[in-house]
Amino acid sequence: MLRLLLCVLFLCGAARAFAIPQVVLVQNSGWMEPFYTDPNSALKPLVTELVSNVVQGGDALVLASFNQSLPGAPSPHGLLSEQVDAATVHAHVQKALAGLDTARKPNGAALADTDLGEAVNAAVNGVLRGKPGIVWLVTNNRNSPNNDQATAARNREFYELIHRGAAIDEALAFPLRMPVAGAHYRANGLMVYAFAVGREGARALDGLIAGGRVRRVITEPPARLKPLDRDTVRLVPRRVENAPGVEFSMDRSGLLHADVAPDARAPSATIRWHLENTIYPYTILDATLSASSTLAGETRPIALQGTAVRQLAPGRAEPLASNMPLPVAQLPGKWSLAALKSAGSAYVLPGRIDVHLQGQHLALSQAFRERMAALFPGDPLPDIFTPPSEIRASTASLPLEVSVHYGAGPLVLLIGALAALLAAGVGAAWAYARPRQAWVTVEDEPRSVRTRAGATQPIYDKAGQQVARLKTTLFGHQLIDLREGAQVRLGR
Repeated sequence: MLRLLLCVLFLCGAARAFAIPQVVLVQNSGWMEPFYTDPNSALKPLVTELVSNVVQGGDALVLASFNQSLPGAPSPHGLLSEQVDAATVHAHVQKALAGLDTARKPNGAALADTDLGEAVNAAVNGVLRGKPGIVWLVTNNRNSPNNDQATAARNREFYELIHRGAAIDEALAFPLRMPVAGAHYRANGLMVYAFAVGREGARALDGLIAGGRVRRVITEPPARLKPLDRDTVRLVPRRVENAPGVEFSMDRSGLLHADVAPDARAPSATIRWHLENTIYPYTILDATLSASSTLAGETRPIALQGTAVRQLAPGRAEPLASNMPLPVAQLPGKWSLAALKSAGSAYVLPGRIDVHLQGQHLALSQAFRERMAALFPGDPLPDIFTPPSEIRASTASLPLEVSVHYGAGPLVLLIGALAALLAAGVGAAWAYARPRQAWVTVEDEPRSVRTRAGATQPIYDKAGQQVARLKTTLFGHQLIDLREGAQVRLGR
């Protein structure tokens, strides 16, 4: 079944090369029994709506159930594989899930066990074969291969795969409240994981989150499992001081704009920021902060008034003041070629601000621990959210765009000067090339000579002997090389 899914998946992907394939795995082991037997269970509607919102027309989609693979009972088990048609995907997913129920072992008596790691590995290595994609995992977080009751140890193995697995670039978790009751078990919550495979998969997942397509179905914020060493904080500018002609603003995409007047020459500016923790659900217990800016290929340190971060809860911000060097030396003057090319628009200098946290210590926020305990009572899962011990630093990059708005005045003056110079050149060329008439008197005989500027003509007497030469310039005529005793003069 997986081979068939794989073939269909990549045939679909070939039709839309830039699409990111998505694999959706839905747990149906024995631990999921109440989610299938409770008539009020929202499991299948949730999966249907989630898939319908995160895929687009032309995407390659694989939908499969999973438990634990045994001889005669393979897992994952394919339910749907297609190139997505936006008009039909909702109905197709709904139909594929309609008959899904809890699975049993091959002997038909005991309910199937669960192996989360096996399911993720099958999707990443078996279906995607390590190529970029997104894997969604819908589970109740009970990882118990071979009915192992040591779920804490099995969950730890699962998170080792997430944190240290090279194939997974980004991992998010959405804990959801979904109280259900079945004949054997009761449950309060469900977990939806999203694993991005490869950088392209991570960019696609970030786009789904930023674009609000997941939020249409799941309103809870995602808990980040990976990465924990980048983009842990965010800088939001509040105001700029001691830098006339410089203004900072931030757009909705997180790009920081610095608008600099053409005559601004302040070498640095005092910028007051909000430093925000963006790594939900972790509190930054302590870290040492440093920052630098890179503009025009030159990296310079940013002087911070405070470098210690303490007890910064997720989503919270604290004030931070800095003295940031401004790229006034790299900005072209208003008479430069770059400025003249940008006349009437903006000259843009791209760059970035890098924030570094050293000695970073993270801890799950108390609110998240309490929420997880309510959703998954008796499950030691929150302890396994603890970041790997080797992660003790992180970096956050803030894209920066410096814009200088040059007026059209210098360009207009330059165009006027060029036009005047061109007119003068045309006039000089006409004056140089036009025919001229000169009068020369030779032995009391006046003669008219046709000439032009730059020409030199010989003058002969009545006997045919050269007695002089007539040189013509833009400014008049001149007799040169006069023969001694010759009777020749300019004029009549």
